[in-house]
Amino acid sequence: MKSKKKILPIDKYVNEALYNKKFGYYMKKNPFGKKGDFITAPNISILFSEMIAIWIISFWENLKCPKKINLIELGAGNGSMLKEIINTFEKFPHIKKSCKIFIYEKSIYLKNLQKKNLKKKNITWLKDLNKLPKNTNIFIGNEFFDALPIKQFIKKNNKWYERNVEFFESGKTRFLDILTNIKKLEKKIGFKISYQQKFIEFSPLANSYLKIISKKIRSSEGGLLIIDYGYFSENMKNTLQSVLNHRYNNILNNFGKADITYCVNFNLLKRIIDKLKLKTIGVTSQEKFLTNLGILKRAEMISINLPFSKKADIYYRLKRLIDKNFMGRLFKVMFISKKNINFKLGF
Repeated sequence: MKSKKKILPIDKYVNEALYNKKFGYYMKKNPFGKKGDFITAPNISILFSEMIAIWIISFWENLKCPKKINLIELGAGNGSMLKEIINTFEKFPHIKKSCKIFIYEKSIYLKNLQKKNLKKKNITWLKDLNKLPKNTNIFIGNEFFDALPIKQFIKKNNKWYERNVEFFESGKTRFLDILTNIKKLEKKIGFKISYQQKFIEFSPLANSYLKIISKKIRSSEGGLLIIDYGYFSENMKNTLQSVLNHRYNNILNNFGKADITYCVNFNLLKRIIDKLKLKTIGVTSQEKFLTNLGILKRAEMISINLPFSKKADIYYRLKRLIDKNFMGRLFKVMFISKKNINFKLGF
């Protein structure tokens, strides 16, 4: 920073740390796997992606098999989930024929990785969600919303303050809470987010994406499936965290070198969705969602004639997806659609 000190609200700080074109965390490295900082469900087991594919096919059938659909993955990581979804579609030629596949990805580095992993697959990379063709839209966001920048607000002595990060010439940084008018935010989003709260985490970018997505779903059938690290509580809390080499990192350290994420408050998400005139069809844990879709039976089927070591590996990976001590209850699944839709598979 050139000036003696610079102040950035938390969301701008996170945006710079993650998405700055020169040094942003997601712009210059592969964050996934052992050499990265975290592992996502599609990289743990192909069973996860197969279950998502089965859910998509079932939802398409529930919509009476429209001849043209857009399948959009929001932030596709290294492309492994979409790869398995497309492989599953090979066994279902009708949906394969009907489906146009899109990826919305901000990171140029990850886009190149996706293109490498998904070569020979007929995929379009989107720069703008508004530019989707006018078809039925099925949006999938696996660990998409938790990677978006958020604002934080803290209530002290009945006054609201916005959390900022102050940079000093020496290279040091610190949190700085600045008095704010919370009513301006409430007017913008259309409901009283501060009601009975002492702490607020809110992503303006998530709100913008949900506005575009809900408009697309309202104008032509479809839905949004969200799978994310999160919680249901009505009271919001400070969940901002940073990870470096699979370990917790101080948010103010390793700027641009570490992942910064937060836990999605699904209760707040539901309030935003209600305001956007859509319906939350179901909310559950990843454990229940995958179990309801038949992941245990699928594991049994594919492991039936395998040697013990391979069978053990399948079940260890499965445990990581659905066990309450791993991802099973930490991750939540939410399905959003139009008010006339009554599709509850997985929920």
